Amino acid sequence: MMLLTAAALTAVVAPLGVVQGDPAAVTTPVPRLDVAQYDSPGKDTRSAESLNAEWISLVNDGAKPVSITGWSIREQGGRAYTFGVATIAAKGRIWLHTGRGADTATHRYWNSGNYLWNNPGDTATLRDTTGKITDTCEWTQKTGRTQVTC
Repeated sequence: MMLLTAAALTAVVAPLGVVQGDPAAVTTPVPRLDVAQYDSPGKDTRSAESLNAEWISLVNDGAKPVSITGWSIREQGGRAYTFGVATIAAKGRIWLHTGRGADTATHRYWNSGNYLWNNPGDTATLRDTTGKITDTCEWTQKTGRTQVTC
């Protein structure tokens, strides 16, 4: 009787397409930071409208929805927002607004009474549930620009 080691078995079976690694690693979409509206357009009045015009968005480029429950976004000064139960749809987007509002499937609110993102420059850091950094978005101020693509 001939016994095959795991490595030998993989070498024989892999070309047949049976063993191809962890399918979840290939099919699980990873959300990413997409756009930061770091300078609310117009005069900074700290009104709900003005605060909520400062936001950062995340996208899911994958073909399947992805949960971001427990994920967090942190700004350079250390303030962080942690998502409660939240899912980004396949090929979808979610906006995190600075001010107050009622959370929906696509719009979340930090509930801050102050602007969070620094106009002269800042860094947004996206972390998964384990605290691992999965993406960053960094910018510096440029004349005539209020947002940046990450």
